[in-house]
Amino acid sequence: MSGFRFLNLVRPFLPILPEVSSPERKVPFNQKVAWTAVTLLIFLVCSQVPLYGIMSSDSSDPLYWMRVILASNRGTLMELGITPIMTSGLIMQLLAGANLIEVDFSLKEDRALFGGAQKLFALIISLGQATVYVLSGLYGQPSDLGAGVCLLLILQLIVAALIVILLDELLQKGYGSRSSITLFITTNIYESIIWKAFSTITFNTGRGPELEGAIVTFFHLMFSWNAESRSLKICLVKQHLSCLPIVAQPIPQQPLSPTLGL
Repeated sequence: MSGFRFLNLVRPFLPILPEVSSPERKVPFNQKVAWTAVTLLIFLVCSQVPLYGIMSSDSSDPLYWMRVILASNRGTLMELGITPIMTSGLIMQLLAGANLIEVDFSLKEDRALFGGAQKLFALIISLGQATVYVLSGLYGQPSDLGAGVCLLLILQLIVAALIVILLDELLQKGYGSRSSITLFITTNIYESIIWKAFSTITFNTGRGPELEGAIVTFFHLMFSWNAESRSLKICLVKQHLSCLPIVAQPIPQQPLSPTLGL
């Protein structure tokens, strides 16, 4: 191929981009299950580790209704969720499908360049998102945080996005479940369902302290009030708490999502 190619711009970055090596032989099923479990464990831990340096995250969440499909958790390392890899995959596949960039997927070199371009673009998107989140005051006013804390927050979000990219690549290269984005979304949904069913966090409402978990609330109110029907209504509706009813959780689907490691 002669002339200028967009993918050639990615070639200098390939040696410095972290990469998961492909398995030398077919990975057994039990090892795939183990790698998938490790991936989910890392994802769940990152979803609970708070960002260091934030001053406040008690304000309204503008992305509350999108966090389920983005597999993100506010104020944690998984703040960005799968947004960088999903966005970069969509854009790169759109450019390739519309023949706006020249790529031949039958060539190993082009596949490596295309995967590197997706990874590099995902890091750029995560940098842009992290900068906007911090400078927009999502974690506190930048003037109150200081330049050092702002840079630290941005660095944490970028490193977390890189972890998600590598976990996605790990699964895509045959070490585990192929559909990593669906796996992360489903895990995020079920984590939310289990948490809102069995959480023992107490909220102080106008009628007294109440537990967040719906099932825990039901048994607590049933034994304390001795009114099963009223307890069931309160634990399912929970209008006084800042969480949705457990019955309103969406059922995970199987979306057609772009991923790395083509």
